[in-house]
Amino acid sequence: MAVQDNTSRIRCPIDFDKNGRQAGYCRAPLSRNTSGWGTIEIPIIVVKNGTGPTVLLTGGVHGDEYEGQIAISRLAASLDPARVQGRVIMMPAVNMPAVQTDTRLSPIDGWDINRCFPGNPRGTFSQMLAHFLDSVILPMADISVDMHTAGHSADSAPSTNMHYLADPVMRDKTMAAAAAFGAPFNTVFAGVDEGATFTSCVERRGIISLGTELGGWGRVNIEGVRIGRRGIDNILKHMGVIEGEPDTVQRDGSTTTRHMQVRDPSAYVFAPRTGLFEPTHDVGQDVEAGEIAGWLHFVEDVDTPPIELRYAKSGVLWMGAGPGRVTRGDSVSVVMEDYSDDWS
Repeated sequence: MAVQDNTSRIRCPIDFDKNGRQAGYCRAPLSRNTSGWGTIEIPIIVVKNGTGPTVLLTGGVHGDEYEGQIAISRLAASLDPARVQGRVIMMPAVNMPAVQTDTRLSPIDGWDINRCFPGNPRGTFSQMLAHFLDSVILPMADISVDMHTAGHSADSAPSTNMHYLADPVMRDKTMAAAAAFGAPFNTVFAGVDEGATFTSCVERRGIISLGTELGGWGRVNIEGVRIGRRGIDNILKHMGVIEGEPDTVQRDGSTTTRHMQVRDPSAYVFAPRTGLFEPTHDVGQDVEAGEIAGWLHFVEDVDTPPIELRYAKSGVLWMGAGPGRVTRGDSVSVVMEDYSDDWS
């Protein structure tokens, strides 16, 4: 019987046990018409000094989500090894093919890498890259901060996010990390399709897993970059990798993150038909159950009236549809409510 070789095909020149700053490229093989032995170069920067926790920072898992790419790149250019006690692994542009084309999906295989973990070293490019992250990079980490926005598909209220964890110890550790990051909101959620995400892989390994949503609509959110850059500094402080206390003061003067939740399907509003969506609220606004979430217009049909869409839950608008034209089945809004620890 043939033995499956689970060795990663991606090569990384970094000596993760070496003190100091190292910067280079992980090389993922990609044979193509113009380069039989071609590779994709994925930037990686590691800063290590002495002993201490390892913090993994990833951006660009989706190529059209920019704030994390910028925040991590800024940290990578400025972090002094002498300030560090432990190790910081920074990958600002994980999904380089998607980063270079400003797309959520890989232009190579059409996959969403964040729906194919733990991956496969002999699979498509996205599966191979997911396997490398899960099997080579992730086992070194004590905490993972995977930085996202809503990309072109939506806008989001600036927030960290996490899954609801059945283990109360890990749940408390993750919520403490979210509070230290210091975004305006932290959303504990049960997603539409979470089993094959990077977050789920991190959790299966018993590692603290924190995500972000720092904007969207396919542009660079200035406030999202500020929150993200401050937040990863705060995480380094929270973990004791650099000295100092996290700064969690918000623009409105509050001193803490507001913990929220998205726990059931009633939080979502989906488009019942394909059309042009006109929203009624911006993300971060309070909304009420029964209130109009927006109208779905059919501008190509002059005598077809718009459809009213209404919220099924009261709370704060976490996600709002990005493109005006939406397809039947698309989520056009997600409402979060204040966190309750009882998810029984």
